[in-house]
Amino acid sequence: MSVPFREATIDLDAISDNVRHLRRLTGTDVIGVVKANGYGHGAVGVATAALEGGASRLGTATIEEALELRRAGINAPLMAWLHPADRRFDDAADAGVEIGISSMQQLQSAASAPGTTAVHLKLDTGLSRNGLAPAERERAFAEAARLERIGHIRIVGIFSHLSNASAEDDAAALAVFDTAIEQAAALGIRPEIRHLAATAAAIDRPDARLDAVRIGIGLYGLSPFADRSSADLGLRPAMTLRAAVDAVRRVPAGTGVSYDYAYRTERETTLALVPLGYADGIPRQASDRGPVQIGRQRFRVAGRIAMDQFVVDVGDAQIAPGDEVIVFGDPTLGQPSATDWADAADTINYEIVTRIGHRVPRRDVR
Repeated sequence: MSVPFREATIDLDAISDNVRHLRRLTGTDVIGVVKANGYGHGAVGVATAALEGGASRLGTATIEEALELRRAGINAPLMAWLHPADRRFDDAADAGVEIGISSMQQLQSAASAPGTTAVHLKLDTGLSRNGLAPAERERAFAEAARLERIGHIRIVGIFSHLSNASAEDDAAALAVFDTAIEQAAALGIRPEIRHLAATAAAIDRPDARLDAVRIGIGLYGLSPFADRSSADLGLRPAMTLRAAVDAVRRVPAGTGVSYDYAYRTERETTLALVPLGYADGIPRQASDRGPVQIGRQRFRVAGRIAMDQFVVDVGDAQIAPGDEVIVFGDPTLGQPSATDWADAADTINYEIVTRIGHRVPRRDVR
């Protein structure tokens, strides 16, 4: 069987298993976050696998992402929470998409959609992004309660997001959230679910698990922590990025490699060309540092990562065109991990998988 030119394989069983594991660990409902094309893994396949693993609800950032899932035949409860200021919600309400509400304007827009629109009220508890600001919270709660009484909206949830800055900061945010829940209850709002914890807090903060946890990076088998690996957390990475060696050449000592000759060979050696570059999501910042596996051996990028390709100095290893290159996958199998690439690029593993470009075909496997 020939090795694909470039390909990302997505282990859907790993997605399902990660959901099952986190459900057992947290003892609460799991909202599977499949925004950004399922963190680069393919939203429809991931959503299906997450539901098979027991996720009770799905989450996207935008309504357009949610509607894509509906068009694919996914009918599970589904919420979206990031909207343009002037966005109307008629299409979302008609498709049964639950709307995350971060402002009075969005609340009124949801109420003006036909029928009864399901909403989740989002609170800013310290992250300073979207969410109802503390100054408008009481007025928004009062209006939401009124709109629910007259049947224009149904308040499914109240939610927020922690900063993960420190245990103290997250405790403070949780206290703000609890106070807001009490304030909402005093006005007659009793949501079906309260959700605050993403993957990190779901694992580390039992007090933040509430009625549901939103699992993003953990869904894909990656760790949100710098000091604990996927395996440490009982998670299995779902994406393996691979390519085929496109060309090899034997070169003498002192040969410049790729742009700017940032790398020069120290001795006679073999260079292998890998057909992946920053247009495919390989971070240029990982030039000279990014690890790959060819055969059973580990190598690293030599020189600058270009738009479409990078070079690996394989020394005297017997490498031939068509040989498989594992860029990242499951480190328990000896493969480089997305976290290894994140470290090489001074970023986080979320970015590594999410930025894999459209030129890289995704292939779901089980």
